[in-house]
Amino acid sequence: MLLELRAENYIVVDNVTVAFGPGLNLLTGETGAGKSILIDALGLLLGEKASAEIVRHGAERALVACVFEATPWALEILEANGLDAAGEEIILRREVTSSGKARVFVNNQPATVSVLKALAPELALVHAQSDSLGAFDQLQQRSLLDRSAGISEESVSEVFSRWSQLRDKLAVMQTDEQDRLRMADLWRFQAKEIDQAQLEAGEEESLVAEKRVLANAEKLYAAALGAHDVLYESATSAEVALRAGLKQMEELLRYDMRWEEAVQQLVAARATVGDLAEQAREFAEKIQASPERLEEIEDRLALIDRLKRKYGASVAEVIAYGEQVRDKLDEIENRDQLLADLAAELTKAANGYVAAAEALTAQRSAAAKRLTKRAEGEINQLAMKAQFQIAVTAEREETAWSAHGWDTVEYRIATNPGEPLKPLDKIASGGEMSRVLLALKVSVEESANSTAKGKHKTQLPRTLVFDEIDIGIGGSAAEAVGQKLKTLARGQQVLCITHLPQIAAFADQHFLIEKQEHGGRTKTGVRHLSNDQRRQEIARMLSGAQVTDTSLKHAEQMLKTSAK
Repeated sequence: MLLELRAENYIVVDNVTVAFGPGLNLLTGETGAGKSILIDALGLLLGEKASAEIVRHGAERALVACVFEATPWALEILEANGLDAAGEEIILRREVTSSGKARVFVNNQPATVSVLKALAPELALVHAQSDSLGAFDQLQQRSLLDRSAGISEESVSEVFSRWSQLRDKLAVMQTDEQDRLRMADLWRFQAKEIDQAQLEAGEEESLVAEKRVLANAEKLYAAALGAHDVLYESATSAEVALRAGLKQMEELLRYDMRWEEAVQQLVAARATVGDLAEQAREFAEKIQASPERLEEIEDRLALIDRLKRKYGASVAEVIAYGEQVRDKLDEIENRDQLLADLAAELTKAANGYVAAAEALTAQRSAAAKRLTKRAEGEINQLAMKAQFQIAVTAEREETAWSAHGWDTVEYRIATNPGEPLKPLDKIASGGEMSRVLLALKVSVEESANSTAKGKHKTQLPRTLVFDEIDIGIGGSAAEAVGQKLKTLARGQQVLCITHLPQIAAFADQHFLIEKQEHGGRTKTGVRHLSNDQRRQEIARMLSGAQVTDTSLKHAEQMLKTSAK
């Protein structure tokens, strides 16, 4: 649920904060007061494009922010994008400077517009004035149907991916044969060169270490013998000093037991010094200055370096490249068998796709029948006499296969008796469009709610937003729209901008958007209306600027009727 929306220096808004509630939140106001500005601000927070034009004249920056209740799936999106949660709320904020620079914050952490777009379906669904049913492309119509029944495309997507990969691989093998034959000689040379080198993982590091020792053999020999002498052999060695010290400590211990631990430490120190001296001596004895071995190592390292320049940045990459080349040669030498095996795999994958796509078509066809019946009933409750149909057509040719299946989904309607069913973009009147859109949204959300019961996840947005969905309607149709919005708001939060008093009467929360002038500047403000203020506003919507006793009584009656 959307808890709060804030706008600062946004177009004609100076500083506005609106706290929304559950149920049906209606926003009204005179034409030009800036009602759609708030919806546009919410759209920015859901990932829509921002520009410097939204910054209020004279201001350095515009700020829009909102607070949503967190959902488990929205929190998963935050986690996937490396963002921390903020308790039970999700705070979105966008800042746009007058120069056009923009910043995004989620829970006060820097984020990107892509994160807002990912969160949007989990938080809200906005239908703006510019939307039309004709804009429902194939993807949107199919997605709407799938959401109504909780249909997943995952299994089809997986087998399609496998099938398309095999198809592309087979095509490459069939069309690139001449190029592969021309490359075969080069691949054979490369494979032979790498094989002859007999590279081993980690050998370069070992050779570098051995080279360092051989190149400094005399220095190392002198240092090791010197260490042995200083630690153990000379008359002034550490071992002699420790032995003398130990003798004195043992004398102290004869009279005072406090020196027992000190004696033990000196004994341990003598043993350690002796071990280190022995190690230095043994190391010196093993050092052999061998110019021949040094030359051999340098030649080997030069070979490795040459192969690295040609085939990879490390010995491991050179070895891996050699394996890749041998695989390519194997493909050429065993091409006929590989083609046969690949064709068999492709056939198996195609059969798997057909089975998965047929199952998906069956699911969509059944869902289409259910949604058709529900949507037609909802449409005709909105003062219409219409026939509605969702057609699911399976295009089984391979050219139509996709990760979404092979189905074409089309929404059709006849708004008058005797007329043929036509695609939604053929609907003539804007009022009919608005009502059909509302009925579809109600039908899909109710169907999805029914399907999602008992399941872990639902695809439903928590908040539905309608910007002037009542355009082109009035009278009984307007009242029917209001009742439908009220019904929809029982299960989830609904925000709606309206010009019609018949709809405004159904509000659970009623906000008045008004434009005022202060100090020569125009400002848009928002007020939450009390019950008496609601009556005044609905009376204004009924009669215009001049509120009459008759309009007040009519408004009061509308509020009583809607409350029932």
